[in-house]
Amino acid sequence: MKPAEAIGPWEVHVIEYARSRNQQVASLVHGAFEDGVIDLPFGFVLARAPGRTVLVDTGFMMEGRGAEMAGRFDIPYWTSPVEQLAALGVAADAVTDIVLSHAHFDHMGSIDKFPNARLYIQKREFLSWVEALALPPRFGFLTDAIDLDDMLTALGATEGHRLTLVDGDQDDLLPGLHVRLAEGHTLGQQFVGLDTAQGRFVVTGDCIYSSKNLTGKKGDGIYIPLGFGVGSIWEQLKSFDRLERFVAGDHGRLIILHDFERWRRFEPVLEREGFGIWKVA
Repeated sequence: MKPAEAIGPWEVHVIEYARSRNQQVASLVHGAFEDGVIDLPFGFVLARAPGRTVLVDTGFMMEGRGAEMAGRFDIPYWTSPVEQLAALGVAADAVTDIVLSHAHFDHMGSIDKFPNARLYIQKREFLSWVEALALPPRFGFLTDAIDLDDMLTALGATEGHRLTLVDGDQDDLLPGLHVRLAEGHTLGQQFVGLDTAQGRFVVTGDCIYSSKNLTGKKGDGIYIPLGFGVGSIWEQLKSFDRLERFVAGDHGRLIILHDFERWRRFEPVLEREGFGIWKVA
C-alpha cells in the first residue's frame, strides 16, 4: 500500500550512533593540521509527518563488512541505529522512506534493517559506484568506504520496486522534502532540504564535514575543501556554494552529520549509551 502523502511540516530529529577515535581534523578540513584530532560524531536524521516516517541516511551496523570497515576507520564507539530509533518509538518496519545522501558505508550501512522503506539515491551516485567497483584492484582507494553488501541490498530493492534513482535536483521528492545534487565528496552526493514549522533545514550529508568548510579556517569566508573526496575539488567548492545559497548563508539551518560540536545548538531529547538525540524542529 502506498503511504499517504505527508500533511503539514516535518518534525525533525538528528540521531547520533557512532564516533571515530582520534580523527585528524586535517582529514576533514583540508590543511587544518593545527586543529589536531577529535572523536568525530556520526549521525543520521529522522523526519516525521502524517503518513511518513523518513530517514535521511541510516548509519551502519556493527556486523559483517560493517564491523570490518568500522575497524579499518577506527570507529570503536557505536550503538545500533535501529535501537536509537526505537528509543523514539520508531520501529524499523514503520520507516516508509530512506533518502540517501550518498553510498558510503556509514550513511547507508543499515538499509537492510528497514524492509518496508522506499530508497532514494541519485542515479549518478549509484551507477558511478557500480562502475568504480568494477575497476581493477589498483583503483581501490575510490571504493575504500563502499560496502558491496549495501549496494547489493539497494539493488535487491528493485525487486519490490522500492528503489528510486533520482536524476538531479528535485523539489518535493516527498512533500516538503527537496534534494540537490552536490558533487565533490562523491560523484553523485545530494543534500536534503526539509520544510519544518521553524522554516527549512538542510541535511548536508558529507557535502561538508564542518561549518569551517564554508567559513574558512580563519573565518574569512574562503571555502576550504574536504580532507577526503573522490570527486573534483572544483565541483566540491561549487557544491559548497550551492549549499550556501540554498540556506541564504544561515548556517544555523545546516544539519551536519559529522558535526564537530555534536549538534549543541539543537534541543537535547535523550542520551542513550553515551549517544545523543536532538530535536531540530
